[in-house]
Amino acid sequence: MKIDWAALGSVFGVSLVVTVAMVGLFTLGINGLARRERAAANGGSAALAVTGAYACFAACAAAVGYGFYLIVA
Repeated sequence: MKIDWAALGSVFGVSLVVTVAMVGLFTLGINGLARRERAAANGGSAALAVTGAYACFAACAAAVGYGFYLIVA
C-alpha cells in the first residue's frame, strides 16, 4: 500500500484552515450577540453588531451545509 503524503498534507492543511475560520466566525457571532446584551443594558442599540452576528452564523451554517453536500455527493 502506498500513501500519497502530498495529498494527505493538503487535506490536513485545508482542514486546519477551515476549522480555524469556522471557530473564528462563530466567535465573532457570539461577540456580536454579547454586544447587543451590553447595549441593551446601557439603553442603546447594537443593530449593526446583531446583523454581523447573524451573518457570521449564516456563514457557519452555509459551510456546514456545503460539507454535508460534499459528503453526500
